[in-house]
Amino acid sequence: MRTKDQIRKEISELVDEFASVQYATAEFTPGVTPIPASGKVIGRNELFNMVDAALDGWLTAGRFNKAFESQLSGYLGVKHLITVNSGSSANLVAFNTVTSSKLGDSAIQKGDEVITVAAGLPTTVNPIIQFGAIPVFVDVELATYNVDVSQLEGAIGPKTKAIVLAHALGNPFNLDVVTALCKKYSLWLIEDCCDALGSTYTNRLVGTFGDIGTLSFYPAHHITMGEGGAVFTNSGKLKLIAESFRDWGRDCYCPPGEDNTCNNRFCWTSKQLGGSLPAGYDHKYIYSHAGYNLKITDMQAACGLAQLENLPRFSLIRTRNFERLYQHLKEFQDLFILPEATEKSNPSWFGFPITIRNYSDINRLDLLLYLNEKKIGTRLLFGGNLMRQPYFDGIECRTFGSFKGTEKIARDTFWIGLFQGLSFAQIDFVCEVLREYVRTRI
Repeated sequence: MRTKDQIRKEISELVDEFASVQYATAEFTPGVTPIPASGKVIGRNELFNMVDAALDGWLTAGRFNKAFESQLSGYLGVKHLITVNSGSSANLVAFNTVTSSKLGDSAIQKGDEVITVAAGLPTTVNPIIQFGAIPVFVDVELATYNVDVSQLEGAIGPKTKAIVLAHALGNPFNLDVVTALCKKYSLWLIEDCCDALGSTYTNRLVGTFGDIGTLSFYPAHHITMGEGGAVFTNSGKLKLIAESFRDWGRDCYCPPGEDNTCNNRFCWTSKQLGGSLPAGYDHKYIYSHAGYNLKITDMQAACGLAQLENLPRFSLIRTRNFERLYQHLKEFQDLFILPEATEKSNPSWFGFPITIRNYSDINRLDLLLYLNEKKIGTRLLFGGNLMRQPYFDGIECRTFGSFKGTEKIARDTFWIGLFQGLSFAQIDFVCEVLREYVRTRI
């Protein structure tokens, strides 16, 4: 009878053979082969890791997750990182972390205000609303698509407790101004880096400037594990709170499959933790937060671990594709506002945003339908203006200043793909179709 190791070796060889067929480079036929705005790029190593994890039979987070958390925190240069089941969950955990009673007077309370922007993805803002805090919206700049930092200080009021912002499409926001204001007014800073893994500001990776950073590993992002995300911080206290919210809200910090890490499992008292449980209540079932179960599986982590090896190459391809798109499309700068990197930043771009200029005769819907006919995928800048979304009706918020940039984005901005799965031939075809549209419509 063959041993388990022999069988695993044979399975590995079959996975290798399968991957060589499954992921063989397909021929690109212009106008026929779809060019998606985003997508995953996986291969033999991802499949091998996932099969290996499946053979372990350890269905929750295990050895692959431990390795992934360790390697990603090392890449980011942070002390603590925990995985969660999506980028949206990462934002939920991150925000709830700074509402914990364990933070005393600095914790965000219901009715406190949090500064953010309306031009983005709802799940950056939704945790603020769901907790009962008040989002305070300020405008964004065109070209960078990030917060207009000239409005930030004026938006700060006596109830302001935090700033929560995403690095738009991988382009870092002005961290000099934002971090200075957070320090001046003692505000929490949460950096949503879901679209910005690998982006830097002053040669430092985004997500490491604030109190907490978040990431997403949905297939559209820089690396993927299908569904998945991460929360990271340099604060040991915030890490433990974030872990609690991720793990049902329990006070215990034992990892899965382990007991009594604190060597005090049956000795915690109500005086120490609050509440009125019987003396000696099992610490594994004491809950200090209204939490969730937001963990990932080890199979997801296995995929992510293989993806991490490709991150430098993926980022390089994204940068290369961005530069090629820009060189092609700069001839149309009289018609389109093309993207600009924030000063002092080096973005790892998520997509290539384009805004139609006010005096142009181009209609966004007409252009997107034209691109769609040619099998070219496009996306809008997420929610455009969240305050105009159907779900936002009746939600309490405060605004500061005008919203010319946000309104313009809602009307006239879209983005096209530059992810690592696209070839120069596909990039060139996209640009040729845009030229063709301009010639026939203008």
